[in-house]
Amino acid sequence: LRLKKKKSGEKRIKMSSEKGNTEKKLNSFGEKGKERSRTSQIIIQAVNRSIFTSAVSPAAERIRFILGEEDDSPAPPQLFTELDELLAVDGQEMEWKETARWIKFEEKVEQGGERWSKPHVATLSLHSLFELRTCIEKGSILLDLEATSLPQVVEMVVDNQIETGLLKLDMKDKVTYTLLRKHRHQTKKSNLRSLADIGKTVSSASRISSIEENCALPTSHLSVYGLIRYLNSCSRTNFPPPFFSLPQLKNKFMKKLPRDAEASNVLVGEVDFLENPFIAFVRLQQAVMLGALTEVPVPTRFLFILLGPKGKAKSYHEIGRSIATLMSDEVFHDIAYKAKDRQDLIAGIDEFLDEVIVLPPGEWDPAIRIEPPKSLPSSDKRKNMYSGAENIQMNGDTPHDGGHGGGGHGDTEELQRTGRFCGGLVKDIKRKIPFFASDFYDALNIQALSAILFIYLATVTNAITFGGLLGDATDNMQGVLESFLGTAVTGAVFCLFAGQPLTILSSTGPVLVFERLLFNFSKDHDFDYLEFRLWIGLWSAFQCLVLVATDASFLVKYFTRFTEEGFSSLISFIFIYDAFKKMIKLADYYPINSHFKVDYITFYSCVCIAPAQVKTYNNTIDWPSLTKKECWKYGGYLVGNNCNYVPDITLMSFILFFGTYTCSMALKKFKASRYFPTTARKLISDFAIILSILIFCGIDALVGVDTPKLIVPSEFKPTSPHRGWFVPPFGGNPWWVYLAAAIPALLVTILIFMDQQITAVIVNRKEHKLKKGAGYHLDLFWVAVLMIICSFMALPWYVAATVISIAHIDSLKMETETSAPGEQPKFLGVREQRVTGIIVFILTGVSVFMAPILKFIPMPVLYGVFLYMGVASLNGVQFMDRLKLLLMPLKHQPDFIYLRHVPLRRVHLFTFLQVVCLALLWILKSTVAAIIFPVMVGGVSSFYFISGSLYLKHPTKHITALSW
Repeated sequence: LRLKKKKSGEKRIKMSSEKGNTEKKLNSFGEKGKERSRTSQIIIQAVNRSIFTSAVSPAAERIRFILGEEDDSPAPPQLFTELDELLAVDGQEMEWKETARWIKFEEKVEQGGERWSKPHVATLSLHSLFELRTCIEKGSILLDLEATSLPQVVEMVVDNQIETGLLKLDMKDKVTYTLLRKHRHQTKKSNLRSLADIGKTVSSASRISSIEENCALPTSHLSVYGLIRYLNSCSRTNFPPPFFSLPQLKNKFMKKLPRDAEASNVLVGEVDFLENPFIAFVRLQQAVMLGALTEVPVPTRFLFILLGPKGKAKSYHEIGRSIATLMSDEVFHDIAYKAKDRQDLIAGIDEFLDEVIVLPPGEWDPAIRIEPPKSLPSSDKRKNMYSGAENIQMNGDTPHDGGHGGGGHGDTEELQRTGRFCGGLVKDIKRKIPFFASDFYDALNIQALSAILFIYLATVTNAITFGGLLGDATDNMQGVLESFLGTAVTGAVFCLFAGQPLTILSSTGPVLVFERLLFNFSKDHDFDYLEFRLWIGLWSAFQCLVLVATDASFLVKYFTRFTEEGFSSLISFIFIYDAFKKMIKLADYYPINSHFKVDYITFYSCVCIAPAQVKTYNNTIDWPSLTKKECWKYGGYLVGNNCNYVPDITLMSFILFFGTYTCSMALKKFKASRYFPTTARKLISDFAIILSILIFCGIDALVGVDTPKLIVPSEFKPTSPHRGWFVPPFGGNPWWVYLAAAIPALLVTILIFMDQQITAVIVNRKEHKLKKGAGYHLDLFWVAVLMIICSFMALPWYVAATVISIAHIDSLKMETETSAPGEQPKFLGVREQRVTGIIVFILTGVSVFMAPILKFIPMPVLYGVFLYMGVASLNGVQFMDRLKLLLMPLKHQPDFIYLRHVPLRRVHLFTFLQVVCLALLWILKSTVAAIIFPVMVGGVSSFYFISGSLYLKHPTKHITALSW
């Protein structure tokens, strides 16, 4: 390699050109003198992995040097590439007509000329790539050219061709005139506008007027060079030059480009005055606005020019498509920015040829357009191959765990044991303090509003459900109002101060079982239930604080994906099961009138009859005219064959139930549909749950069937008149009960620790791309503190809720705002902030005062939201993917990474073990033994370790580790 040192402050142009007919080259076996055919010569030079060359070719060494250089400059920007061809438009003079464009995929101007094609994968002929390589070998290469206008670029390129003998002097004017012809872009639209276009905003009139004021054309006459210089000086003031037409400024395609995008222009055409091709590859030292050269007003960095004799327009077109496709390739794109001479560009083409896949001509029709894939392989593997990076992983940055799988937690800073008193807690606080302010202003997005409404309704429904169950289990010592108040207080405080504010606190099934057992035990032994519960809560909180002080949360790193997926899947199944269970109970309460005959309606009757002994003040009552509730109120009874008739509430409820679920799923996926503009689709997707609830609340109101509605307490007072808002710690039970409470408190501590930390691990998974860090110790600290508060106020205990927390994360996921046509939006991470959780729980607290509004929401609609949350939280769970494999023939199975490394019978065995463990946990949670549910979850993890070490150690690491 020839390296040239740049002198300080010196700016120069690197120009190089070579004449192919004067070079003496080696033949394919290294012998001098013999001429080889051009095709064989190109193939031997192009293929880096040739069997006739060394293991590492010079081209590969050159690319490794280019991509491996340490450079402090920012990464090269995204390129927009436009292909213009020299054509006679509408029978007029020749001009440059835009025929195709690239960002990631190719888009062609259809033959009718009225519209762009759908983005598709560019299919290139191998011959055109070889021809392009020859063009780079024999044409003019001008790197880091200092120019500020298109005429300057053209002049310097033409002069270079004349100096190197590639162009005759008398051809200069004709070539210059041709290259400076007018450019016609595909911006004209049909007069008929689609509904999707109506209502789209364009650049405001004030912005256009501001441009005109700051960059008004001078009234004096300017030469071409003077005009271009003026336009470029205007562009450097950050205003688009007035040379750009209004359609260019309004071009909606700009939304697809990043802010710092640059342009690459490809100009190809045939002329009648050249005998040999005119070829030039230009890289400008600074990207410059070149007027109307590009379809969109972005600065140009690269130009590729190919003018040739008549009769080969098809070849010129294919060569133009080849260089445009290369410029959209991520590896060649980097090489083009960093290349120092011609050989660097040739090495980049050779690398591209190394990766090219050739399709047999008789088995594929090149006219068929290949749809862009939903997921693209990362170019990092190709780049790392040349940059010297080792240990290249499959599946992106996914490490291969050498252990039992799921070891992705162990390397994180959050789970390293410090060995100091409260060392982990202190590190969590130091880690979260720098982000505390951003946790509030990061929520300034419309997406946060949709998350607030969605999680609020889910939280309210959950609070009502568990509050009702707690009331039944504790004889209303804790009820719906206590559930509302506890949810509001604990949730708001936790989201304000916790280490992971995306976690949502809620009551859980094991806590409910413990409360029922504790109440019955206290009742049987004549203990004061609330005081006994207070001391259990104090002991449990103390034990949790001990775990925090000793950094016990580091044990979380031993939770495997086997355990996490089993736990999250079980909770999701419980949500789905409970949703259907509530609907079936509703059907029992409002039975379907299957025996009702419309023709026999005249025989149906039901009247209210006075009781046998009527009180004196009831003598004046007209009993037959009373309603059903009034009849029961005054002690009467109903007689008739139609007294048990109810309208079809059940059928209407199931319509609302499945309708809400189906509508939520459909609207959530609406972002990927083809209807409406991108902004509208994203907005509909973000507010999918709220829109579904509003739609079916409207349908319920329109139909008018008396479906069961959401009932919210309307008074702020304890559910039971026998209790207050503060529980005295002494006086209700013997003194030894205060000490004995430490024994059941140990069980509660295990329950709280396992539920909290498993959910925290699921929330903090690497695939969520959280950037502000976790806080396992800080989270457990606040759960313990809040348990003390809830114990003194006789409020339910709260811990992280898996499904609602996952739903919270899903509602805050961020994707790239700009993506190339045909490219799927990239997942950027989650909008990490505290505001959504805080507002959700504040709204939950004030729901008591919103009862007049909330009473219009049908319960089946909220059950449909529960069903959606359960199903949505199963999406992307590897366990569910492996369950589906059981029902798929081998040839139809997806190309999962682990299927390449693990025999299918081992995959099914691994899935079977998970199913067995889930079944055992399900049976356990359905009995009185549900109180030891968290202990069994830990046992499942131990079982996996034992079985993995005995039988499944090697193959299953691909199953459990590749997802990290």
